[in-house]
Amino acid sequence: MEEKRKKGILRTGYTTGTTATAATKAALLALVTGRPVEQVTVSLPKGRAATLKIAWTKIEDDKTTCAAIKDGGDDPDVTHGAEICSTVSFIDGNPGVINIDGGKGVGRVTKPGLGLEMGRAAINPTPMKMLMQVVDEAAHEQLKTKGVKVVIWVPKGEELAIKTDNPRLGIVGGISILGTTGIVLPYSTASFAAAIRQSLDVAIAMGADTAILTTGGRSEDFARAVFPDLPEHSFVQMGDFAGYSVDQCARKNIKKAVIAGFIGKLTKMAMGIKQTHVRGSHVSLDFMAGLAEQCGAPASVIAEIRQANTARHAGEIVAKNNISGFSDLLCKKVYEQMREHSKGQLALEIVMFDFDGKVLARYSPSS
Repeated sequence: MEEKRKKGILRTGYTTGTTATAATKAALLALVTGRPVEQVTVSLPKGRAATLKIAWTKIEDDKTTCAAIKDGGDDPDVTHGAEICSTVSFIDGNPGVINIDGGKGVGRVTKPGLGLEMGRAAINPTPMKMLMQVVDEAAHEQLKTKGVKVVIWVPKGEELAIKTDNPRLGIVGGISILGTTGIVLPYSTASFAAAIRQSLDVAIAMGADTAILTTGGRSEDFARAVFPDLPEHSFVQMGDFAGYSVDQCARKNIKKAVIAGFIGKLTKMAMGIKQTHVRGSHVSLDFMAGLAEQCGAPASVIAEIRQANTARHAGEIVAKNNISGFSDLLCKKVYEQMREHSKGQLALEIVMFDFDGKVLARYSPSS
């Protein structure tokens, strides 16, 4: 790894979700065998795996706790170095039941628009799936006769959460357990920009004249379903670097770029924000309300959008009230902004997905 660093390659890390999953597996193994383990290997989405060290283990009569240290790689966030703990125990008389919750230092959801149930611990869907899977694997035999309770907790979670967007989002009492791929990519501006340029160069060298620019792995998966005939090298994850990516496409004489993503980052693009990282920019709910107003939304809906918790929440309000044309108008605004960033030298198409992968809107001048 040191050799790679010398060559300027940044080290990836692991999400809070992966770290919590590792702590849970170690705690379950210790609970079942009565012996602590020094490290565990856990499955990640898309067939990957990760091996994490266990910081400490506490074995008690009826429960076991393990901790793993969140490693953010070479682009650490505020949770880098935090202890992510998991306390596990068996539930008598409840065969097959898996109860996963958050404890001290894990936030609780108090506002809508996050895709999480109100009042529940802020454990996102992918980490929850990983936790369920690891419990089934590590305690498969025990689940035949009893249930398993898992409590994820973060000793310094409350103080760390103050440095995140959680308070603004209505996640109170701690951090979120996050992750969609299980891996934290180093989002250094220089290194990520270089990766985008390199990906485009490969695409061009392979004869591609179209680039599918996605905001992340999930949107890329959905985009592949929309463009099944395009080769793998045509798909480029631009992350938060939308303006830079279309500018590079234009400079490198790519004929067409498709920008594919979800409502939050597309709204930022529509607002003219070139770099859409959550800590560097915020969605304007007034802007979204203005789009809804242009689509003929009643005043009550416009007011509700202005009070929304997140862009996703605003989208849910739009959908609930059947505001026709909103997604199309949003994509058109993205097109106009990205067209300006590319100095008009690039054919563009904008694709907006919902969070299940359904195409909500597609916009290009010829569509």
